Amino acid sequence: MKFLSAASLLVLTAPLANAAAFSIFDPTQASLKVNDNEKYPVNGDNPLQYCAKPDNYKLEIESVDLAPNPPLPGQKLTISAKGTLLERIEKGATVNLEVKWGLITLIKQTVDLCEELKNVDLECPLEKGEMILKKEVELPKQIPPGKYTVLADVYNKEQKQVTCLKADDIVFHF
Repeated sequence: MKFLSAASLLVLTAPLANAAAFSIFDPTQASLKVNDNEKYPVNGDNPLQYCAKPDNYKLEIESVDLAPNPPLPGQKLTISAKGTLLERIEKGATVNLEVKWGLITLIKQTVDLCEELKNVDLECPLEKGEMILKKEVELPKQIPPGKYTVLADVYNKEQKQVTCLKADDIVFHF
C-alpha cells in the first residue's frame, strides 16, 4: 500500500532531523504564505493544519496519527496516515519547505518530492487513489529544546498545488 504524500512526513519530521542538516538560508527570501486567520486542522492525533481551506487540494487526508504526540527527543516516532490522492504525482513535483526554531529560520528550501519519497520507501510516480503509510522514525536525543514551526507546500510537476500543511508550536522539552 502506498502513502498519501511525503508532505505529511516532512512536516512532522523536518525539525527532528540532525542538527547538521539545519542551515540558514538567504534572509532576503520572502516567507511562505499561509492563511493564519483561520484554522483547518488535519484529522487525527497530530499538530497538523492545512494552510488554507483544503477544498481544492489534490490530496484528501483522512487522518494522520503520531505516537507519541508530541514527539519526544531520543524516542521512536510512529507516523500513521491515510488519504486519497486525486491525481497522479510524477517526477518534477516539489515541496517548498520552511522550518523555524523560535524566530530563527533553520530551513527554507524547495526540495524534490520524488527524492524525499525514498525516505518513506516510496517512489514516483505516485498513482491516483487511496494511500496508507505507517513509518517509524528514530528521533535524535540532541534536538534543541524550544518551539518549532514547520510548513510544507507541495506542488505537482505543473506547479499546481497538491496540498499545504503546517505545524505550529511543536515544543521539545528535556
